[in-house]
Amino acid sequence: MFKSIITPVLILLGFTLFECSILSNIVFLPSVPDFLLLCVIFYALRHGKTTGESVGIVSGLFLDFVSGCPFGLNCLLRTIIGYLTGFFGSVFTLEGILMPALICFLATFGKFFLYNFITLFFPAITIPYKLLSYQFGFELFANTMLAPFVFKFLHLFDIAPEPKEKK
Repeated sequence: MFKSIITPVLILLGFTLFECSILSNIVFLPSVPDFLLLCVIFYALRHGKTTGESVGIVSGLFLDFVSGCPFGLNCLLRTIIGYLTGFFGSVFTLEGILMPALICFLATFGKFFLYNFITLFFPAITIPYKLLSYQFGFELFANTMLAPFVFKFLHLFDIAPEPKEKK
């Protein structure tokens, strides 16, 4: 039980530090790939909506602590994404290259539209990029291309039992 809780938390902490301290300081990157979003999607699809929202809360809190955005914005955003993605856990497979890429492509669009919807209620929050901007295009491309690799990496540390094959 303890191992099933601490492993995702350590992975999320590692990706948070990697995103915010290393990738954000690379000058020639127009935007940073969202590894935490990929983690939330993986855990939500693999374990369901309760785990998806729990991982969303933890990843959002980590990101809120280290970023300069209003506290709770990432937490709310990633909790909603984790919960909604968890509904489709039994529908989609996480194997291969195409499905993780397609799922994360759609989830990046979902994150963009959900973020813009949330910022309608808080006019002090500025929108970081527009839909047809180079920054969003780069993040969309990076999340889509990195999704199969991140899913394979997370699958190595996932301790959930594999579904049994029917004979």
